[in-house]
Amino acid sequence: MRSGAEREEEKGRVYVMAENEQENEREFFTLVDDEGTETEFELIGKAEIKGVTYYAMIPAEDSVRAEDASFPDDEFCEYVILREDIDEDGEEMLVTIDDDDEFDDVADYFDNLFSEEIDYDGENS
Repeated sequence: MRSGAEREEEKGRVYVMAENEQENEREFFTLVDDEGTETEFELIGKAEIKGVTYYAMIPAEDSVRAEDASFPDDEFCEYVILREDIDEDGEEMLVTIDDDDEFDDVADYFDNLFSEEIDYDGENS
């Protein structure tokens, strides 16, 4: 399975972390967008870069599909990157990254991280 960062088409989208569940070390978040739509995501990576925390996530339904044995290993699995911010009430929220350079830097970090986790030679099997 390959991965790559997906850029949100709609800039400035805000997600509120409504729920956090852990299932065998896997973290799932139910995110609520600014229109009240809930979507469940699986956290696949978290990083602090220059003092800012970023989350790489895939929709939970893609996570389940990727575990299916019939899912091709070379199938492309996109992920979204969200930045942690604090709202005026002091609550944590996740927001899309509007700055292209910031997004590219963080996407490069996660792409490198995820490519290191893939054993292309099969030596760690």
